[in-house]
Amino acid sequence: MASIFTKIINGEIPCYKIAEDEHHFAFLDINPNSKGHTLCVPKKEVNKIFDLDESDYMGLMAFSRKVAKAIEATVPCERVGMMVIGLEVPHVHVHLIPLHSMKDATFQHKVEITEEEFEEVAEKIRSAIK
Repeated sequence: MASIFTKIINGEIPCYKIAEDEHHFAFLDINPNSKGHTLCVPKKEVNKIFDLDESDYMGLMAFSRKVAKAIEATVPCERVGMMVIGLEVPHVHVHLIPLHSMKDATFQHKVEITEEEFEEVAEKIRSAIK
């Protein structure tokens, strides 16, 4: 059965899309640790990051870096943190989290964002991707 991320990639579930290329997809996390929290995933459904072959792994890291640079340019924060945890969804995903303090990295601190704020931050990040 397809993961929720595969359903998002296929357009079966709506998202706030940030970027896409032939092999990767980025979208805002709908339960964010901070405003601008973005997930980068490979389109190929693989459960664990180290099960990706080397070229797919390196491609995901390069794609994530490009998205992180756009987040950093558009979302006020101290830095953009990157985490790969992935216990909830059996599909590799890189969390890119604008960090203001370490509590933003704990996954125990969530922020509420309106639909308008999601759309606004998604547009800002999209426009900064080079």
